Amino acid sequence: MIDWDDVRYFLATARGGSVRAAAGQLGVNHSTVLRRIAQFEDRLGAQMFEKLPAGYRLTAAGEEVLELAIQMEASSHQLATRVFGRDQGVRGLLRVTLTPILATHLLMPDFADFARRHPDIEMEILSSGALANLTNREADVAIRVVYDRQTLPLNLHGSKGPELFGGVYMSRERLAASRAGAPEPLRWIVISMHGIPDWASEGEVPTTGAPFRITDAAAQIAAVRQGLGITTLPCFVGDADPLLARVPGTDLHLYGTLWILTQGETRKTKRVRLFTEFISRRIAAYAPCLAGLPIARD
Repeated sequence: MIDWDDVRYFLATARGGSVRAAAGQLGVNHSTVLRRIAQFEDRLGAQMFEKLPAGYRLTAAGEEVLELAIQMEASSHQLATRVFGRDQGVRGLLRVTLTPILATHLLMPDFADFARRHPDIEMEILSSGALANLTNREADVAIRVVYDRQTLPLNLHGSKGPELFGGVYMSRERLAASRAGAPEPLRWIVISMHGIPDWASEGEVPTTGAPFRITDAAAQIAAVRQGLGITTLPCFVGDADPLLARVPGTDLHLYGTLWILTQGETRKTKRVRLFTEFISRRIAAYAPCLAGLPIARD
């Protein structure tokens, strides 16, 4: 009999191209992967990999096994989601994936409220820029900003939320200094992988310095608060920050629409239904601030 765990180790090694990559993906040590691969080869009576200087390469037998192993993996995921979908209990794990800025600056109070209302649900918030695969049960619910609805996978069930807009922001102190004619260069603050968006103009406060590049949204917000320059932010972040102001003369830009996504049988579970219904109402209430409409300040 083939042990499914052995197949998982085989697939991880085949996809990663090395024992080290497989160990990292599976969260085990190097020797465990070697032992499971050797066990798999012994049971099949064939060598699955050639060990080369650049890593592990599938043999002809390994190539044949790979196709069947992928089918086994797909069947395993389908079995898991169907069983999970019939679970109508509230107790259990609920994994939600979304970007860090949505989690930190908008929805964390709502997640905390939901957790207090349902103490038997073990919540796991996967706040990352990477897109978790709902089909493979990497997450149960995804909250994503989608610009083009046609890009959504057909196998996902989606609940459409409000539109999300962004603007150009700078610190209130620096805006006052700029209007007073302060000579210090005003920089664009940009996330390195994105650069300055085509839609963003400098408005009435032109930049004169070289761009200041950072790697994440948290550092971006910290830099603009320090008065270093101007940057683009979602309106729900920039407008809610008392230290920031929109750059005069600049326009808002549509980032996309918020969608709450689930997959297949998973969405039928009681805890997933409870959460999606709850968070849909909360997100709908945020429509004005997501659109960049004026908010009241004390």
